[in-house]
Amino acid sequence: MEALLKDKKKLTAILTYHVVAGKVKAADAAKLTSAKTVNGQSIKIAVLKDGAVMINDAKVIQADIETSNGVIHVIDKVILPK
Repeated sequence: MEALLKDKKKLTAILTYHVVAGKVKAADAAKLTSAKTVNGQSIKIAVLKDGAVMINDAKVIQADIETSNGVIHVIDKVILPK
């Protein structure tokens, strides 16, 4: 973690990989198979048979948290860009 905090370029790449531009609600995201992140890379979106939504290999554990600058969907782990 300490090394990552010293590497601003890598930290920025990871943080922006968690952001999709616009206001994407869970119902809209569930219709997609991928989305381009602010980092420029795409994330994979999948809806499982039980209704759970996966972002790459992370599970959405809380969706549609409205904020003044967008919508937050909480996932259960950090996803890393390629």
